[in-house]
Amino acid sequence: MASAEVHRRIKAPVDRVWRSATDVAGAGKRMSGVERIEPLTDGPFAVGTRWRETRTAAGPSATEELVVVECEPPRRYVVEGTSGGARFRSTTTFVPVGSETQVEILFDAPPPNLGARLVGFLFGVLAARTVLATLNRDLDDLARWCERPAR
Repeated sequence: MASAEVHRRIKAPVDRVWRSATDVAGAGKRMSGVERIEPLTDGPFAVGTRWRETRTAAGPSATEELVVVECEPPRRYVVEGTSGGARFRSTTTFVPVGSETQVEILFDAPPPNLGARLVGFLFGVLAARTVLATLNRDLDDLARWCERPAR
């Protein structure tokens, strides 16, 4: 799987969506696919923020360490990590549209070598479906969280 793109219009202002999306410690409450979050750095969400995330996607749980490598609040952030030996990069962009927010996630996981390219070719469709399903579920969860009535 080389790349995937998903987007969603969320009926909430960009500041609320940004705060929710970048609340690393609270991600386990907001995201149905996340079993556990372990923050590895203190302080506000910024370049260098690290955490371990355990998820169940297709099959057994997997734990990955993620790091923020670019951050432009409240416009976009970029996270990098490694999964199954392959490096990936995820860019999340937030665009205000009136009182709503358009959120887009671009996911890129280039194969690290020829063997991985061959396996990716053979299993690419299955991997693509899994990644797209995960990204769409994350955006659905974010929308549900941000669109809930204020408490």
